[in-house]
Amino acid sequence: MRLIFAGTPDFAAASLDALIKVGHDIPLVLTQPDRPAGRGMKLTSSPVKQLALAHGLPITQPLTLKDADVRRMLCEIKADVMVVAAYGLLLPQVVLDIPRHGCLNVHGSLLPRWRGAAPIQRAIQSGDMETGITIMQMEAGLDTGPMRLKRSLPITESDTSASLHDKLAELGAKAIVDALDLLAKGQLGSERQDDSQASYAAKLNRIEATIDWNLPAVQIARTIRAFNPFPAGLAAWKGEPLKLWMAHAVAEQGVPGTVLKADANGIVVACGDGAVCLTELQRAGGKRLSATALLAGCGIQPGDSLIA
Repeated sequence: MRLIFAGTPDFAAASLDALIKVGHDIPLVLTQPDRPAGRGMKLTSSPVKQLALAHGLPITQPLTLKDADVRRMLCEIKADVMVVAAYGLLLPQVVLDIPRHGCLNVHGSLLPRWRGAAPIQRAIQSGDMETGITIMQMEAGLDTGPMRLKRSLPITESDTSASLHDKLAELGAKAIVDALDLLAKGQLGSERQDDSQASYAAKLNRIEATIDWNLPAVQIARTIRAFNPFPAGLAAWKGEPLKLWMAHAVAEQGVPGTVLKADANGIVVACGDGAVCLTELQRAGGKRLSATALLAGCGIQPGDSLIA
């Protein structure tokens, strides 16, 4: 099929790579403008742009899709479909209507659950047992369009947002290839979402990262995994910020925020109900370390407080 592809991060690049490999005609790739990144704040191209350049695909990086010249360019492509994956720009209705079959979005949840900006993180944080990919027909509402195809996978007790992101990126790439194949055959289904079952995946913010040790251990452990790699759970030791990357709940009791154990198995901290065992942490200015490695370089011990 003749496609316009719109996407920006690694999640989207996985879908673009799959579409290239199966031979779809992609005369235009839309991606966000280059942004400063890294410690040196060097202007950096998005993963989608880098992949498109490697394959010689035409690229445009508009600041908005409301511009008449941009819309004219999209019309001239005469695309069958626009595939959208984590693009980051609002698509006005006039743009949604340009391709012959409209715009298909690769969304990282099982809609209508977790509409919005952070479906992967919120699924882990809320203790969902499964998540997946929904190929959705885009419309003006926020992730409210008809569901054209779904693929699911389990969320394990060791999954972080980073690991689940990678699994969903791969699953999304396969799902969009399957969806376009079915669309070409006239066999792609369509199901309206049940709005009464919808939930909203709000964008993460750093304020949420500070751990409230009065919460149940299971909830705290899920939050730490959900906030890995961004913004990372935040605690403090003797006034020094401490990032928390991995944790699991354990059957211990004590005063919330107090270290109960600190050994090769991890740093056990009491919570409002139970305790969490921290197994990967990071001191200010340091590297991410296992609890064993971190303890070799600092004196965290039972009785210390990790309340930020």
